[in-house]
Amino acid sequence: MALNASTQIAHPADQVIATLADRGFAEHLTSLANGTLQDFTVDGDTAGAFTLTTVRAMPTDRVPDIARKFVGSSIDVTQVEEWSAPDASGSRTANVKITVGGVPVSVSGSETLTAQGDNTDFAIEGKVSSSIPFIGGKLASAAEPYLAKALKLQASQVTAWLSK
Repeated sequence: MALNASTQIAHPADQVIATLADRGFAEHLTSLANGTLQDFTVDGDTAGAFTLTTVRAMPTDRVPDIARKFVGSSIDVTQVEEWSAPDASGSRTANVKITVGGVPVSVSGSETLTAQGDNTDFAIEGKVSSSIPFIGGKLASAAEPYLAKALKLQASQVTAWLSK
């Protein structure tokens, strides 16, 4: 199942990347979804290429019924973003992998921050997949709208965070 989302953030790309790599922001974003931040690691200097790993325990009360059969009251969602160093314009790309503990659903794709002066275009393209024969496609289809909503929430919250 394809996952595509994009939005514009009314702040420069360097401020956006600093926010994405801020533990306080990760805690804020996680709390909005009633989750708990389990781990947050920035490997490398954010001025160049770096890897951001975020692990969140998320409640399953809003998980589609078909997926809820496989999980308990919470699931661990691990997001690994391998960010490139900024190019001459300040734009960056990242390879993204999201896995959901206890559920055979994953997302792989890319994120792009395109610098537009004082604005940044934020986009993600990916594929939601599941390894369960016969019902895997249904699981991936059910997960896709929730993942797209989470990514759009992240972008809107970057704007709110930087506007404080």
